[in-house]
Amino acid sequence: MRIVITAVGPDNVGLADPIIHYVTSLGANIAEIQMYDHDEEAIFAMLLRIELENAPIDQLRMALTEIGRLKNLSIRVWTPDERKERPRLAICTTYRPEPALALLRAMRDGQIKAEPAIMIGNRDACRGLAEQFGVEWRNVGDHEGKTDDDKMIDVLDEFDVDYVILARYMRVLPASSCWKYAGGRIINLHHGLLPSFPGIRPYHDAFAVRMLTYGATCHFIVPELDAGNQIIHQSTFTTPPGMKLDDIVRLGQEDNEPRCLVEGVRRVVDGEVQLHFHRVIAVES
Repeated sequence: MRIVITAVGPDNVGLADPIIHYVTSLGANIAEIQMYDHDEEAIFAMLLRIELENAPIDQLRMALTEIGRLKNLSIRVWTPDERKERPRLAICTTYRPEPALALLRAMRDGQIKAEPAIMIGNRDACRGLAEQFGVEWRNVGDHEGKTDDDKMIDVLDEFDVDYVILARYMRVLPASSCWKYAGGRIINLHHGLLPSFPGIRPYHDAFAVRMLTYGATCHFIVPELDAGNQIIHQSTFTTPPGMKLDDIVRLGQEDNEPRCLVEGVRRVVDGEVQLHFHRVIAVES
């Protein structure tokens, strides 16, 4: 069984040792370990990916929760094998409904074998979509759309989410949030081709250099790193010379972006790819 353990909390000494000692005492093989000290924020973060046969997952969670209590760490224990047949997704939105709608339809129709556990927004623009599909809705933003990041994490924990899908969620997750759900659990849709067109206006940037091919990128979120090595899927469309920018954006938003996200999420849910040391690798069937 592949298990991902994340630990985040105030920086201090001796935080990793009790976690590592405990899992190795169970006979776990450590496949990946990363530790970061965010000095400017005084935050410690660790990701530990282990392989453990016949893993007593509930016992593991209880023991590590107690270690977290003693060390003042927020610890999460997750395995994709626990709900392999039907993982639980959180769909996060801001304004645009098309990517979320495509995901909901793909799950309804069996294209993506997962359950929409919760829809989260920093705006209420997509609330009606959640209601249409009978999915619980939570708004974690204030009247200006500024996100309460701690509240967002509380909602993800409350609904026992396996994967967090940023479906044109137009807020940057802080490093602490990324680490709490690290290990290939946060999937983002970027409305441009990476790494060539990052930023918030990729259509405009591509149009400015007279591109005729536009695209979208589905990638894993990794704290403090670019998405260059974490790409899950990209899809493109070609336009004729002289097409207006507004028409290009419309084609991208209404057709290409949703298709890109659905295929990217499907690949992750079906276990075709996983994140390993900040790189997306294909999983042999």
